[in-house]
Amino acid sequence: MKRIVWMGIGVAIGVIAFRKVTQAQANLGPEGLNRAVGRMADGLFDFADAVRTGMHQREEDLRAALGIQDDGAGRR
Repeated sequence: MKRIVWMGIGVAIGVIAFRKVTQAQANLGPEGLNRAVGRMADGLFDFADAVRTGMHQREEDLRAALGIQDDGAGRR
């Protein structure tokens, strides 16, 4: 009897989740979803660019502190 109750609860949760996802997808529409993914990708690229800039600045600080001449030979 307990298994039937838990199975019913699981099915109900699945149906509710499916309806919510379908409703959210309908509200976004195809253009809205593309824009959301585009914004996320732009944010990711901006973050990666900021990390690269910070890494380069930190490397310059470390080279200056250690007195290492930066000739760029080890970089691509």
